[in-house]
Amino acid sequence: MILVTGACGYIGSHTCIELLERGYPVLAIDNYANSSREALFRVEEITDKGVAFHQCDIRDRMLLNRIFSDYSIDGVIHFAGIKASGEYLSEPLRYFSVNVGGTVTLMQALSDAGVKHMLYSSSANMYGQAESAPVSESARLSAANPYGRSKLMAEVILADLVRADPNWSIGVLRYFNPAGAHPSGRIGEDPKDIPNNIMFYAAQVAAGELDKLTIFGDDYPTEDGTQVSDYLHVMDLARGHVDALAYLFTQGKGFTVNLGSGKGYSVLEIIRAFERVTGLPIPYEIKSRKVADTPVCIANPSLATSLFGWKAEHTLDEMCTDYWRWVTMNPNGYKE
Repeated sequence: MILVTGACGYIGSHTCIELLERGYPVLAIDNYANSSREALFRVEEITDKGVAFHQCDIRDRMLLNRIFSDYSIDGVIHFAGIKASGEYLSEPLRYFSVNVGGTVTLMQALSDAGVKHMLYSSSANMYGQAESAPVSESARLSAANPYGRSKLMAEVILADLVRADPNWSIGVLRYFNPAGAHPSGRIGEDPKDIPNNIMFYAAQVAAGELDKLTIFGDDYPTEDGTQVSDYLHVMDLARGHVDALAYLFTQGKGFTVNLGSGKGYSVLEIIRAFERVTGLPIPYEIKSRKVADTPVCIANPSLATSLFGWKAEHTLDEMCTDYWRWVTMNPNGYKE
């Protein structure tokens, strides 16, 4: 059985589908801080398989211990954490409490239960303003905000844990910009916080919820002057987690890898893709660039390919098509 923390969230719910469809029983935990229980009901509907569930905050050591004593858990995929644009600047202690303290508490519970296989959901955010593109795992780490630093601190803790006890098999997945939704249109991104995702806002404009999209900067040293980022379909990302988990079980050794498409898409390219798949105009306005933004951030995902054969398969148009299907089928998200 695989324990999935943060299982009701965007990436967690899609990964639960991939796990179930590949034969892994799933035990899900979530505290609903930025998610909905409805997501897992729909996961069960899509897969026609049940998911064991407990409402649990990863900082609750007593409840975690009870969960580990009640189930036979073989491995953990750790998604639970918080990320909201701007919020981490005003509430750094909350971010360190959840993203760092919560990870420590979870690892203590794993250690007590003798569970030594774990995947950690990390972020390309810790590369900061990347000095070159594409970015490999050996690039200098320079987290630029409390969210990125909380992820980096957790990575350091996990590395120290492995050095102290080589029996641990921990995989760290640094992924870039997840996009899209399950092709059924039944699950997708439904943030309670303030999203920092251009596809979310493009879809809001297409749906008539916003008058126009704001582009921050058209004077970057890129082909069309707008930022270029690496986007990958959330189902490719989910598949990457399950491929990585299989590697941990068969090889018994950890790794740190990027999960990205290895392709760069500019802000204007994303807008044009949304216009293509929706048949609707996406008006936009240009404002000054944000100080900390990086002109180009693209993953070098070759290590994930060489270790466990993973590579992104979906195109930008497929990401937009699936995301738009989710938005049109669920205009209020999971709130019926």
